[in-house]
Amino acid sequence: MKYEIKPLPYSYDALEPWIDARTVEIHHDKHQAAYVAKLNAALQSCPDFVHEGSILSLISHLDAIPANIMTAVRNNGGGAYNHAFYWDGLSAGKTSPSENLSLAINEAFGSFDKMKAMLSDAAVNRFGSGWAWLCSSENGDLSIISTPNQDNPVMGAIAGFREKLTPLFTIDVWEHAYYLKYQNRRNEYVENIFNIINWNTVNQRYFKAIS
Repeated sequence: MKYEIKPLPYSYDALEPWIDARTVEIHHDKHQAAYVAKLNAALQSCPDFVHEGSILSLISHLDAIPANIMTAVRNNGGGAYNHAFYWDGLSAGKTSPSENLSLAINEAFGSFDKMKAMLSDAAVNRFGSGWAWLCSSENGDLSIISTPNQDNPVMGAIAGFREKLTPLFTIDVWEHAYYLKYQNRRNEYVENIFNIINWNTVNQRYFKAIS
């Protein structure tokens, strides 16, 4: 099947002043669009492989991908999915973690502030390009990890994880996510991300993960 880029859930300027409209436009319309196009090209180059599911199901079963396109699917499928996931986790409105998620955060990290510090540290100190993730296991235990390039916690053993985790929120730390506004100040971009987390979406993801 041919995948299409997921539209933004808001206007380009909805995340200002924390993320500027021009960055959102280029990030979505150029970078994310390129991952989708390259994913489609990789799949079309291997007509014997048929996949009718979502991009998430595709990158969740990389061991089923033919070897000659596996790297392209991993990189570009990951890029396509991770970006859509990232945008959906942000919003301009003020939201808060649910009671269940707040309890899980306190149990796993000690407090919201400690979780914020750990997630920020994972993002700021990711060497090169990649992502920082707040994740849940099947039993609702929370953890924070970072991944290089376009890897995702659902990729399992191929991406070096002992188990597949359910991502709840992510911070994109590829330079194209922040460089127009913040230049080399990744730490400032990461700090400001916490002003625009869509906790309603994160709450829904957590509820689904433990259900």
